[in-house]
Amino acid sequence: MSRHAQPLAFTMGDAAGIGPELIVRLFAEGLPHPAVVYGDAGTLERARDALGLSGSLQVISVKSPGAGHTGAFIEVLSRSQPLPATLSIGHIHAEAGRGAYEYLCHAIDDALAGHLRAIVTAPLNKAAMRAAGVDFPGHTEILASRTHTHDYAMMLANDELRVLLVTIHVSLASVPAAISIEAELTAIRLAQRACLQAGIAHPRIAVAGLNPHASEEGAFGNEEARFIAPAIAQARTEGLQVSGPWPGDTVFMRARQGEFDIVVAQYHDQGLIPIKYLGLDTGVNVTVGLPFVRTSVDHGTAFDIAGKGIADPASLRAAMRLALTMSAND
Repeated sequence: MSRHAQPLAFTMGDAAGIGPELIVRLFAEGLPHPAVVYGDAGTLERARDALGLSGSLQVISVKSPGAGHTGAFIEVLSRSQPLPATLSIGHIHAEAGRGAYEYLCHAIDDALAGHLRAIVTAPLNKAAMRAAGVDFPGHTEILASRTHTHDYAMMLANDELRVLLVTIHVSLASVPAAISIEAELTAIRLAQRACLQAGIAHPRIAVAGLNPHASEEGAFGNEEARFIAPAIAQARTEGLQVSGPWPGDTVFMRARQGEFDIVVAQYHDQGLIPIKYLGLDTGVNVTVGLPFVRTSVDHGTAFDIAGKGIADPASLRAAMRLALTMSAND
C-alpha cells in the first residue's frame, strides 16, 4: 500500500490537557481521510462522554494502524500503560507526560515503517514530560532525534503567513553564535521544500536579518554580511528564488501582503510573534525535513480550560488539512 493510502495519525498529547477533547470533536465532525489515534482509549472515552457524544462515537482499541476509519469510530493504538481514570484534568502528571512521549514515539516508529500517511500532534506538556524523566524541549526535538534527522526546521503557517526558523529553542543570547552560512542555507532549502510540499510551484523566499534594520550596512552588527547574505547568494546559484536579508520589522508585513510565500526568520520570537499575533485558531506548526510529514496545533495544553468542553479544534483541523496537502505533494 502506498503512503498516500495509509491512515493519518493523530497523537493525543498530554491527557490532562485539551488534546483529547480536540481529537474527539474532530472525529465527531467526520474526517476527509481514514485516521487513527496514538493515545489512551480510556481518556478518549471520558472526553467523549463529557462532550455528550457517547451515543454517536465509538472508541475502539486496535493493535496496528490498519486502514483507519472516517466514520463514527476512533481507533486507538497504545503501547503505553493505561492512564488512571482518577487522573485530574488541568494538572501536571508524570503519567500523562510519559504517555504523551510514548504515543509520539509509537507514531514515529510506525511512520518510519511506512504505515502512516502523516502525523498530526496534539499538544504535550514539557513540565509533565520532565516529571516523567523525559528531557526534550518539545515535539520538534523528539521527532528529529528519533528519526535521526540532522537538517530540520520548525515552520509556522496560517492562511496569511508562513515562517520558518533558523534557530528554535535556544536562548536569545545564544542565537548569534548559532548563525552560520550553512545554518542559513539549510533553512532556505527547507523553506523551499516546505513550499513545494504545500503546492507552491515557484516559492518566493524572504530571509529576515538578525539585527535591527538588517544591520543597516554594518551599523548594528555584521551577521548579515558575514553569514546571511552569502547564504542567500549561494541559494540563488542553486536556482532558488530568495531575497534579503530584509529588516525584521517589515518583512512579515510584506509577506502577508503577498510579496513572499515564506519568511526565513533568525530566531524563535522574531518569527513566531508575527504569526501568533494573527491568531492561534488556524495556526499550524510543521517540522520540515523529516522522512514524513508532521504537523501540529499552534497552541499548548491549555490546562486552564481543559475539561470544560470549550476548547476550539480549529488549529487541529487546520493541521490535519495541511498534513493531507503536504503529504500529497511529498
